Amino acid sequence: MPEQPIPVDDRMAAILDEVCQRCGLETREQAAEFLIRRRIRRGSSSLTGRGRALYPVNNQGDSR
Repeated sequence: MPEQPIPVDDRMAAILDEVCQRCGLETREQAAEFLIRRRIRRGSSSLTGRGRALYPVNNQGDSR
């Protein structure tokens, strides 16, 4: 897969540096990849309905 450069300003650099410290990563690129993968996992779990509440089914034929 081709690599896509990400423009990094001072604020984003500070955030990536903090993620590197907290997660024990070596580079800002690793921190960016970590954050992107985390966002994709959370987004896909909300799409699939994982973690949603379950409600009992009404078997009496009542519409509500």
